[in-house]
This record gives sequence, C-alpha cells and structure tokens, in this order.
Amino acid sequence: MNTMSAFPAKPNANEPATRKILVWDAPVRIFHWLMVISFVGAYLTSESESWKLVHITLGYTMAGLVGFRMIWGLLGTRYARFSAFVRGPKAVTQYVGTMLRGKPEHHLGHNPAGAVAIVLLLVLTLVVVATGWASYNELAGGWLGDVHEVASGFMLGVIGLHVVGVVVASWLHKENLVGAMIHGRKPGLPQEAVGSAWRTVSALMLVTVLGFWWLQWQSAPSIAGPGAGPVALAKAGDHDRDND
Repeated sequence: MNTMSAFPAKPNANEPATRKILVWDAPVRIFHWLMVISFVGAYLTSESESWKLVHITLGYTMAGLVGFRMIWGLLGTRYARFSAFVRGPKAVTQYVGTMLRGKPEHHLGHNPAGAVAIVLLLVLTLVVVATGWASYNELAGGWLGDVHEVASGFMLGVIGLHVVGVVVASWLHKENLVGAMIHGRKPGLPQEAVGSAWRTVSALMLVTVLGFWWLQWQSAPSIAGPGAGPVALAKAGDHDRDND
C-alpha cells in the first residue's frame, strides 16, 4: 500500500548521480502484499457461508498485520516510520496541486496523498474487523453487520483511489512504484538508502501468518455433511485419508 515521504528528493549538480537504492525494507513489502492477498480473499468470500472460516481467518490476519504495521511505523526503518510521511492537510493539498499541474513533488518514501490512503486503510481495517467480529458473535444486533458492510465498501473505494494514485504517480514520475514495492528499490542518492532490509523480521512475520492459517485449517470442520462447503469437504477428505 504505497506511493511515495517526507524526504523529498533534492537534485543538486554537486551531488553524485542517483542509482537504485533500498527504500522499502522487507517487512513493509511483506506487510503490503499480505494485506492485498488477505483483503481480496476476505472480500471474495464475504457472501459465502461455505467459505466463512476463510473469510474470518483473513479478517483476523489483516488485524494482526495492522498491529504489526503500527509498531513498525514507530520502530521501523527510515521510510517505514509514520513520522517520515504523515503530514497535515496543507502538505496534502500542496502535493495534490502539483499532481494536477503535472509536475508533482518527488518523494522517496510515501508522498502526502499516499500517506492519507495508508492511514485511512489502517483505520478502516480495524473498523471492518471489529464490526465483523462483533456482528459474527451477535454482540449488538444487526446494525453492526450494516456498519461492517459499509466500512468494507468504503475501504474498497479507498483502495481503488489508491491504485489510481499509484498508476498516475508512476506515470508522472516515470517510476514503477508497484515494482518498487516488490524489490524495494527506487532511484535515489546513496546516502538516502535504508541500511538494512530486515529480512529476518519479514521472515518471522510470514511464518507467523502461515502458522496462523495452518492452525485455522486444523480447526476447520472435518465432517462433510449435506451442503458442506469446500473447506469442510477438503478436511473430510484429509480425515478419510488419515484413516486409510
């Protein structure tokens, strides 16, 4: 979930030539793509009783990922920190104005408009998960289910605007911002690079998520009755093979 930070690039004839430098550490990149996978999966399974366990699992996954991102936003690398890219309305308005004029300010990390999308998505994720959990456990009546659906739809809209922003910024800056969120590198000066990719942290995050998914799979219904969904049928198949 990104576009570009509070560290605008400042070209100077006396500075060394730019080159591909590490901007996005591995935890930021793994977080981003796990969120993409989880949201898409949760959205596609939202109307299916058969895939309810998958929907719930992916919702919990998103909440856990947001918890990690909030911590990493305080303790992470230079461009991952909220202090590096969260700015006020004036900075956002100024950046949007430069975008509309076709000459946007360049930022190595998240630009002010991208920062708004990121903060909104983090907050909306918590709202969606909290209302979904409360609705599923029937804690406060049906109105929470309506809030859950509205918040999910609003979140989808923010994601759509974010994707459009990434495409437009990539075109105006002549940078592949999607590719940068895969390999972590963007054009910049050597002294602006992140010192470490923190691959160990990203590996632990990935193992934690996959472990959680495995535990959820283990807790899935193992008996396939009439009308049983794909998860139940798959578990029943596993159960039969174990008995052979």
